[in-house]
Amino acid sequence: MLKDFNICLMGPTAAGKTQLAVQLREVFPFEMISVDSAMVYRGMNIGTAKPDVDFLAKNPHRLIDICDPNNSYSAALFREDALREIEAVRSINRIPLLVGGTMLYFHALTAGLAQLPSADMNIRIAIEKEASEIGWPMLHERLKKIDPPSAARIHPHDRQRIQRALEVFMISHKTLSDWFATTKQTTSVSPVMFQQLIIAPNNRAILHERIAMRFKNMLAAGLVEEVEELKLQYPLTADLPSMRSVGYRQVWDYLVGKLTWDEMQEKAIISTRQLAKRQLTWLKSLTNAVWFDCESKTLTAEVIQYLKTLDLSS
Repeated sequence: MLKDFNICLMGPTAAGKTQLAVQLREVFPFEMISVDSAMVYRGMNIGTAKPDVDFLAKNPHRLIDICDPNNSYSAALFREDALREIEAVRSINRIPLLVGGTMLYFHALTAGLAQLPSADMNIRIAIEKEASEIGWPMLHERLKKIDPPSAARIHPHDRQRIQRALEVFMISHKTLSDWFATTKQTTSVSPVMFQQLIIAPNNRAILHERIAMRFKNMLAAGLVEEVEELKLQYPLTADLPSMRSVGYRQVWDYLVGKLTWDEMQEKAIISTRQLAKRQLTWLKSLTNAVWFDCESKTLTAEVIQYLKTLDLSS
């Protein structure tokens, strides 16, 4: 009988999570579940570093390619889908290995989600109209005055989260931070436990180099052509969650003439580094996670040795 453990393999973008997961699957009875807010979208392959068809045939990942990019996918939907997949993996007597870098999804699964006010389209339209006039950074400055904790964790150009934080306050006269602090959370998976493993470089400069090289490789592999094809295949707009993904947002702006080639490349690399910084900040807040250096030459052996101490098969 397998222990009721779910293994979460977490880390910043470009840390090498997928390759390590495959190596672990050769040793343990793992089934991989993707925790990535961009890999859920069909056709978004190059810019998400999604494993190719042959790789996935040998190493199946659940929750990849489950949504068209003209639709929206959320943390709440992920939680529902992930719980279903965890149950399915357990039913075939295997262990879920949740792999990815979307920290909001990990939080939704392990800690639940606050019951926030429903969206109000009239308020959203009003916020978007004002943003078109004064810009999202100015609305971020307003959020700083209303809800400093939320503003501190939301990037000044993160339109989706700025809009949501302001919308919640305008609907309820209560800040997003207050909602998170006072709203009863939905229950986590029980009695299943989550063991969190984090891989990241001890030297952040190494991660920055990886990120730059990876994006240049994505361009060489045809990322611009991929976005062009997506625009032809689906009724996409720049405001959809799929097209707000790092890399895709900058390529979109390049294709519509807002950025030059060099500007697109520079902004994409900077945005990816900023994403990695936010991921690391969130990961450092976890108290029961076990850290590994992704640059270690013995990384796989170290993780395997640790997992064996959990005695997963007993």
